[in-house]
Amino acid sequence: MRDPRTYRWWIVDALMLAMIVVGLDSTVLTVALPTLASDLHASTSALQWILDAYILVLAGLMLPLGALADRIGRKPVLIAGVVIFTLGSLSAAYAASPAWLIATRAVMGIGAAVILTVPLAVLPSIFTPEERPRAIATMMVAMGVGMPLGPIVGGWLLQNYWWGSVFLINAPVGTLAVIALAVLLPNSREHAATGSDPWGAVLSTAGLASLIYGVVEAPGKGWTSTPVLCFSGLGLVLLAAFTAWEFRTAHPLIDLSLLLRPRFGWGTATATIASFAMMGLLFVLPAYLQVVRGHDPLGTGVRLLPMIGGLIVGAKLGEAATVRLGTRIPVVTGLGVIVTGLLWGSTVTVSTGFGSIAGWLALIGLGMGMAMTPAMDAALGEVPAGRYGAGSALTMALRQVGSALGIAVLGSILNAVYTGRLAVTGLPGPLARTARESVSAGAAVARSTGDAALASSAGHAYVQAMTTVMLTSAGVGLLGMVLAATLLPARRAVQTPREESATIPV
Repeated sequence: MRDPRTYRWWIVDALMLAMIVVGLDSTVLTVALPTLASDLHASTSALQWILDAYILVLAGLMLPLGALADRIGRKPVLIAGVVIFTLGSLSAAYAASPAWLIATRAVMGIGAAVILTVPLAVLPSIFTPEERPRAIATMMVAMGVGMPLGPIVGGWLLQNYWWGSVFLINAPVGTLAVIALAVLLPNSREHAATGSDPWGAVLSTAGLASLIYGVVEAPGKGWTSTPVLCFSGLGLVLLAAFTAWEFRTAHPLIDLSLLLRPRFGWGTATATIASFAMMGLLFVLPAYLQVVRGHDPLGTGVRLLPMIGGLIVGAKLGEAATVRLGTRIPVVTGLGVIVTGLLWGSTVTVSTGFGSIAGWLALIGLGMGMAMTPAMDAALGEVPAGRYGAGSALTMALRQVGSALGIAVLGSILNAVYTGRLAVTGLPGPLARTARESVSAGAAVARSTGDAALASSAGHAYVQAMTTVMLTSAGVGLLGMVLAATLLPARRAVQTPREESATIPV
């Protein structure tokens, strides 16, 4: 029997291929939305569902699919997930209608739910606790690098090919990942067979999907609108029922008592806070670069490269610091670097030079890499052997909810400040309402009417709104620093057999 530890870094390379595809896909579509609106005649509602169908399925299925991987084997579930994602991407590339594209995005969400949870579950079973931070750092880089690369790749493809090419790029990478995983990945699963938990799967899936749908709709429909209140309320009720059920059933889908362990709970919380800061930045910066500064999608993506460089360096620093110093110091330091970068970024104006922008982008990427590696290592280190899939799924599901909530809150703040600062005096009512929808709409109205004053007002209003968002993100990051410094243990208090690498049947 082959010992997977002898070629464990080849296994990590295979896992990285799968995670890069999902990271890339998470942002590549954003630059294609205007093209989809014209070529597929997609309405604003259809465009929203093209995004939401993926997010809802992804978030809803993380917990049951992570538990399924523990039960029947992580290798077959992961390979199936990559195949589903790849086939969904192929179908999406040739979609002939918005409805077709929405359906294929939902299929891609199934594959993404597997790809975002199972690879992390493989790491504790083939790496020692001392090596695990390095492996996690590598995976975090793979996931993080894909996000800023999305606008670069998407912008180049849209300039040279048709919109379907932004999905077609997933096919060769996905195919290569399937081959590599089939050859290299050992099959690890729970040693003792346990009963299934269909009620837990149903309640968690419906609860997470309902909650996230309510949250993502909030910026557009309003936090007190009937759909938002109904779906958010339903999601909370279902998740409360799920929690109660998990503590009383003999074979729970997820061991929720993990959340009571400080390193798991606060490791997950600080990773979510770091993701909040990253998503806040990626949420506001592309529009600033494209609309306010006039760069095309490709140019916008290229200007995000300093963040990738910072992320790679930060992940290496976080890995080394975790081994030498434990969890708390690199997490607190990383969050502090993120906060510093956000505060620097909040000084941006409509004419700030790219040198300054590159500086704070690199700083935020550096802090992200430093904080995420030890935070995820702390969480995964608390998961019992044989339950890594369920444990990593719980961590990623909570991060998904936190990210969705963060984007919704930041989106509401952005819209409120932009609308309040935009000068539309003298504009006819319909045009004024259109200009208030977004900075892109404001710029379009200014171009169509030849109103230079409106164009200037839209740019300045957006910069003020972006400053508020970045200051809010910095405040959340500062809160994370305090929580990590006071509540996140540096190391496990007692070493247990659970930290030993599990025996893996191949």
